[in-house]
Amino acid sequence: MADAYVPRLRTHYTDVVRAGLTEQFGYANVMQVPRLEKVVLNMGVGEGVADAKKVQAAADDLAVIAGQKPVITHARRSIATFKLREGMPIGVKVTLRRARMYDFVDRLVNVALPRVRDFRGLNPASFDGRGNFSLGIREHIVFPEVDYDKIEEVWGLDVVICTTAPTDAEALALLSAFNFPFRQ
Repeated sequence: MADAYVPRLRTHYTDVVRAGLTEQFGYANVMQVPRLEKVVLNMGVGEGVADAKKVQAAADDLAVIAGQKPVITHARRSIATFKLREGMPIGVKVTLRRARMYDFVDRLVNVALPRVRDFRGLNPASFDGRGNFSLGIREHIVFPEVDYDKIEEVWGLDVVICTTAPTDAEALALLSAFNFPFRQ
């Protein structure tokens, strides 16, 4: 049987990051060391109220970025001022785990974030208090998988990186070890 594919970032975690975090925080057990749990990508498509095809186009773009089929999200309640009815498609989301998650984080840090215009680093205050980090990308076209000529519209993208770290300081150390470009 052929060897299973192991992402480059996963190997970096087991070889370098885990030992560094154990030394820094003094963990007694390997299972205490924080690790990446999942990455959630979300695209809100407000124009989906007027044209449902835009939600499908966003789903296609997100599928190319994530390498996995996204789920179309629907409105939970009606809001008359936005002409929104309950059950209308208004966005797409996808949850990445294991190998796809590590591949996405690798591409995010090394390819997509350097391509963002006027990028000054990630805000270290964007942790939620439980070790999860959120960031917003204004244009989904910073990912090289998206063909610029074939897209009709540019959408924003929310990225939530969930870790097993109990505190923000430990999560910051984990993500910094993965070369996330945090502001000083």
